[in-house]
Amino acid sequence: MKLTNLFVAAATTAMMATTAMSADIFVIGGKPDDPFWSIVKRGAEDAGLVVEAQGGSVTWLGPQNYDNLGVDAAELIRQAIDQGADAIVGPDWVPEAMDPAFQAVVDAGIPLVIYNAGGIEAADRLGAMNYVGAVDYKAGVAGGEYLGSNGGKNGVCINSLPGAANIEDYCNGFVEGIESTGGTGSVLPLPATAQGNVTAVAQAIRAHLLQNPDIDSVFTTANLDAVGAVQGIAQAGKEGAVSLCGINFDEAILTNINDGKQACAIDQQGYQQGYYAVSILNGYVNYGLNIPTREILTGPGIVDASNIASTMSGASQGTR
Repeated sequence: MKLTNLFVAAATTAMMATTAMSADIFVIGGKPDDPFWSIVKRGAEDAGLVVEAQGGSVTWLGPQNYDNLGVDAAELIRQAIDQGADAIVGPDWVPEAMDPAFQAVVDAGIPLVIYNAGGIEAADRLGAMNYVGAVDYKAGVAGGEYLGSNGGKNGVCINSLPGAANIEDYCNGFVEGIESTGGTGSVLPLPATAQGNVTAVAQAIRAHLLQNPDIDSVFTTANLDAVGAVQGIAQAGKEGAVSLCGINFDEAILTNINDGKQACAIDQQGYQQGYYAVSILNGYVNYGLNIPTREILTGPGIVDASNIASTMSGASQGTR
């Protein structure tokens, strides 16, 4: 009888220990209708299947718009702390506004992974475990080099979110990239309300191309901006004369590449960003696992006519 009681007690203790190993992970990301961020969210949720099987949860927090991005994102980080997060994932979009909130995460002893924006520099500065994502500046360079190497001599980067560190890096990188091929580059800043507004972006690009007829290349930094750029180039009567490349893609953009309306897209594999970041933190909270490679790069890669078929296959499954 005593042995039976001991066995039951040991089994109960083991079950309690197993139950205790769970992580409530909060992920800060983009707004609900942002095509790119829906893919990042899919990656986080797929990794969350393992989290949930182990008794934990993954909670996604995103702003309703990008009008006041840094302040709104900082508030979401603080909400995650207040709601008892065991671990937090977040992009360092606007360091001036967001770093104090991230510092509060670290000061509270909550494991942190920076992803998507900020790079390893932000992870080092804030004391985060890892950075998961592309290097935004290098992604811009890749776009500039691609357009310049394929005949572009005068390119413009469309910045529809001025002040956001990752968008600034994209455009600065683009200018360096196209200049490295012998071309020239410039930046067209738009109001923050333009990002995600296809009509506003199209009108701005149409006007800019008509005012600057020597421009032969356009680089965009968001999915819907690229869709607007295709329309703006057409409205300016510049189809075939102005090449377009952009950061990220969705099925509409891939269709445009397949149809020859867009030359390329820069792939940062958003699905992998969400998936890896959540998986890293779940392993750390539950088992003390860590990954010695602190900068885990998911890009940049180039999607163009040469690999469009395989990329479209992944997009049809919601992972590209």
